[in-house]
Amino acid sequence: MTVPNHFELLGTDGAARTGRLTTPHGVVRTPAFMPVGTAGAMKGLHWREVRDAGADIVLGNTYHLMLRPGAERIAALGGLQRFTTWNGPMLTDSGGFQVMSLAQLRKVNEQAVTFRSHIDGAALELSPERAIEVQRLLGSDIAMQLDECVRLPADHADIERAMQLSLRWAERCKRAFETAPDGYMLFGIVQGGDVPELRHDSARGLIDIGFHGYAIGGLAVGEPQEVMLAMIEEAAPILPADRPRYLMGVGTPEDILEAVARGIDMFDCVMPTRNGRHGLAFTQYGPINLRNAKHADDPRPLDEESDWPSTRNYSRAYLHHLVKSSETLGAMLLSEINTAYYQRLMRDIRAAIAAGRFEEFRLRTREAWERGDLPPR
Repeated sequence: MTVPNHFELLGTDGAARTGRLTTPHGVVRTPAFMPVGTAGAMKGLHWREVRDAGADIVLGNTYHLMLRPGAERIAALGGLQRFTTWNGPMLTDSGGFQVMSLAQLRKVNEQAVTFRSHIDGAALELSPERAIEVQRLLGSDIAMQLDECVRLPADHADIERAMQLSLRWAERCKRAFETAPDGYMLFGIVQGGDVPELRHDSARGLIDIGFHGYAIGGLAVGEPQEVMLAMIEEAAPILPADRPRYLMGVGTPEDILEAVARGIDMFDCVMPTRNGRHGLAFTQYGPINLRNAKHADDPRPLDEESDWPSTRNYSRAYLHHLVKSSETLGAMLLSEINTAYYQRLMRDIRAAIAAGRFEEFRLRTREAWERGDLPPR
């Protein structure tokens, strides 16, 4: 059966791509960064700030939402978009990574992964069919197949076993998704750890099954950046050029810039808000640690050239005070500032690709990061 395509490739510059992904809840401009609303909320941010920052799409987490408040409850309340008031495009991950990393006493077999909730210890099972059922109840525009993610480094045999299991689960997820309404999408996930041949086998196997889009998973789990980029270079060229490519769980601005240069269209990461809560700001000068004493008497903003009001208007001295005082406002402002920076980066990347100047933009951006922050005042 031919899988409908909702992605339009608008332009390329080298391997970098810009496009448009049409979902039931709106259009996503790519390359796109998805802020992570793990449990149906952005930590420290109001949804309007996420919208105003320029995000087209956000991510929700199947594992957390199925545990609390429950997928059936969310469905009864109108679905995740209405429940949260986001009302825009939303992708949900399958929950597999969180089961592997958070759940207690987990056990994986051919049928499913069984585990105990990290909240109350309740015994639960997540099969490919249940993962799709939960995501359909949530009402996400893009669902992800259930896969097994192996942390690196790992033995070749364990990586291959998990990759082959993920392929079999991908087939079951696709069958379970067949009743989804038109316009909703299911992405397959390329696994294979740091083994090029296994990445090739996984990508080709998923293409044979057929999906609306393809993700590269099992990276940003502790391996060096060069390994991550090498695995993208192995997998991305195999994936269909007319389908969106999503690098899961990535990452730093540098990771994103380099992955776009290798043909990736979509990203997600908790880094903007997590680092904001810990006093770190992302700017055109690179990351700035507001905990450092050098900011205590500095009246300058983080970046007076920024188009985001909070980046431009609040002094470094005030942000330093808020962070050192553990004031909630400090975490909120830095989470907002970081989310806006990530979205500005994606906007500038899209414009550079469309203009055929991505390599120039990439070099200029990296040079600015390497020069670092403004000298202390």
